Amino acid sequence: MAEHNDTPAPAGFKKVTEGKATILFPDTNEVFYNPIQEFNRDISIAAIRTWDEIFQEERSARLTEKKARREANAAKRAQEGLEPLPEKEYPEGVDPTAPRGITILEALSASGLRSIRYAKEIPNVKHILTNDLEADAVASIKRNADFNGISSDLLQPHKGDAIDVLYQHRDPLKRYDVIDLDPYGTASPFIDGAVQAVSDGGLLCVTCTDLGVLAGSNYTETCFAKYGGHPVKADFCHEVALRLVLSTLSTSAARYKRHIVPMVSLSIDYYLRVFVRVYSSAAEVKMVASKTCLAYVCSGCQSTYTQSLGKISESAKGNKKFGVNTGPPVDQHCEHCGSKFHVAGPMWGKELHSVAFIERMLKHVKDASALYKTQPRILGMLSVCKEEIEAPFYYTANGLSGTVHCTSIPLLKVISALLHQGYEVSGSHACQGSIKTNALPSALWDIMRSWVKLNPVKNVKPQSPAGRILAVEPKTIADFEMHPGAKSESRKNNLVRYQMNPTKNWGPQARAGGGNKRKA
Repeated sequence: MAEHNDTPAPAGFKKVTEGKATILFPDTNEVFYNPIQEFNRDISIAAIRTWDEIFQEERSARLTEKKARREANAAKRAQEGLEPLPEKEYPEGVDPTAPRGITILEALSASGLRSIRYAKEIPNVKHILTNDLEADAVASIKRNADFNGISSDLLQPHKGDAIDVLYQHRDPLKRYDVIDLDPYGTASPFIDGAVQAVSDGGLLCVTCTDLGVLAGSNYTETCFAKYGGHPVKADFCHEVALRLVLSTLSTSAARYKRHIVPMVSLSIDYYLRVFVRVYSSAAEVKMVASKTCLAYVCSGCQSTYTQSLGKISESAKGNKKFGVNTGPPVDQHCEHCGSKFHVAGPMWGKELHSVAFIERMLKHVKDASALYKTQPRILGMLSVCKEEIEAPFYYTANGLSGTVHCTSIPLLKVISALLHQGYEVSGSHACQGSIKTNALPSALWDIMRSWVKLNPVKNVKPQSPAGRILAVEPKTIADFEMHPGAKSESRKNNLVRYQMNPTKNWGPQARAGGGNKRKA
């Protein structure tokens, strides 16, 4: 249960308790508290704790392996009559394989609530640098840290420009194990510094709230300027938004011989939240082009095809050769409806999540039910993420029906038809009623043609996308009988898979007073 602070609030303040933290919220518009963001903070704590367990295990394994090599080398030297090489000495009682305290940098902190929760709810934290540009925000951080009994050694309030702070910690000896970017709007100005300032194997947590840019079609020039890629007008625009952000992280890291591995990539309410590990490896950086793709999206029926920018060929000896891919994978006009294609990207073309990471994260959240108020939603969203297949993008049952102007096809009937034909199918956490599948668009349109034969449509213009699609006879008649695997485990278990709007007029709320202030 949350540890409530019974100390009365000073004059001019009111108390707000979240998790184990109680912050003093000013009556003035110094910073503001957005309760909708509690889910963001809950899932961030769960992700960091899960990463920390893995990070410590990896470190212990490396040290154990190193010790074994030293012992083998010492035995070999003894056989040869040589003195053993000197070893690094540790103070008495110090076990180098014991868990090492982690460091966290929160670059845009506002009230300090997130850092205070990290300090009180993540057991292995050694130091947190809690930064904000505004003097009022830094004063709020100090006040709330003191109110929660947190020492300055554990949580250090810091006033500075987030970009400057990140660049000041690029040296490998000054890097932070976890870097958290949670700005009001885009994170793009901070990404270049963040991918350099996070430790090797560390965790980078990034929020972007500018979905009007990332998932819309009215600001394509702004999206390209910020993220180096174009968005798309399609049902799956929120997945494209995730992939654009991951691509920005990937290409930014590659400049410094580093690469990313996504752990969890989430489209939540009005924002995106991604958790990626960052590693240093010149060899892996060579793979970046092949992990980056363009998407060709039909403007009439949303049939979609992807094309990776780079290709890798391997010789008989296992040597890799890197080159430019050939393309495009489509003609100028869509083979199904005759419409032209829009091009989206470049964007991240590989997996959005690590299933192994999500499984450990789910176990932690289930075992820590008293810690997370938003536990039902965390379990639901992560379960859907775990079920997602790696095929890029998704369709929706309503979107498919709308394209051919027919009676809405039930979601489970589309899923069953695909499963009967041997295709992989899942939902997407980014959209209710979504269908991720490795089936080609031709298979989906055959399913819709089969559905229309059972549910005829009227007044379809022959030259419209619907008319062109329905003019073709299906090569395979779909089987709409319920497939045993049509219902996912998350659906069977009645998990909270998709969040309902929590309040009227909900959303990111207005920016706090002052041009550079951040949300709590």
